[in-house]
Amino acid sequence: MPPVANPAYSSLPTFHARLRSAHRILALCGAGLSAASGLPTFRGAGGYWRNHEATALATPEAFAADPGLVWLFYAYRRHMALKAVPNAGHRALAALAERAEGVGVDFLCLSQNVDGLHARAGHGEGGGLRLLHGSLFDLKCDSCEWMEKGNYDDPLCESLRAASEEGGLEALLDPGRELRRIEREELPRCPRCETGVKRPGVVWFGERLDAEMLRGVDEWIGEGEVDVVLVIGTSAVVHPAASYVYDARGPGTSIVTVNLDAEEPENLEELGPRDFAFAGDAAELLPRLLEPIIGRIREDGTFGGEE
Repeated sequence: MPPVANPAYSSLPTFHARLRSAHRILALCGAGLSAASGLPTFRGAGGYWRNHEATALATPEAFAADPGLVWLFYAYRRHMALKAVPNAGHRALAALAERAEGVGVDFLCLSQNVDGLHARAGHGEGGGLRLLHGSLFDLKCDSCEWMEKGNYDDPLCESLRAASEEGGLEALLDPGRELRRIEREELPRCPRCETGVKRPGVVWFGERLDAEMLRGVDEWIGEGEVDVVLVIGTSAVVHPAASYVYDARGPGTSIVTVNLDAEEPENLEELGPRDFAFAGDAAELLPRLLEPIIGRIREDGTFGGEE
């Protein structure tokens, strides 16, 4: 392998010095951030639910063909996300958002995750969080513009109870056991138009992301050079997330990859002279990486201890 452009690519003290001088920080988060909370990524190996490829269920066409099956998949994901606990990586980003303004840092966090763990860690839109793909806990109508945010009902309705109870989950996760087909009429109706049914408030494959949110992100990136871009738990290959890494790179920008495969030879070859790569679990690495701003993690899981 040829020499790495930044020989100190995994040096914590060198990165800390870079972070202390940063005024604008962009974070891009993917499924790897939530893996330590026990949530499956549904990508690559293990990307199946029952005998269905998970990505094949995440389309408007799948919902139109069998809304009951798609809702069972998402009801299961809602249930598992509610059982999960935000990890130290989520909490470290929330602490960064809380402290950023006080130390002269402009922080924006773009998350591809729909599991709601950012919000439950105390990190919301007021802290610069933008959910690119929506949330499992938002609902919208499949026929009109109605939308509801922050619905944590579990089960969402009686016909989806199997996704929320241990006995039902056992059958739900066994692809050898046939499931009763849930008809469209058994799913919750839209309270506005009364003809559509509620669907998950996530962005499915083939759907457009929120245009107003994307404009806001573009405006933020265009306001000045981004000093540090944190790429956390993602390979950043899905549009528009991938493009933001390139759009945000300026002459003095450091791209910092925090992922299990960050230090693989093919990834190190892509590093620029100011870039960093830290291989490992984001839940363990982020608290250490962000110490200059958030302080050390305390025994109770909060931050603010002396460096």
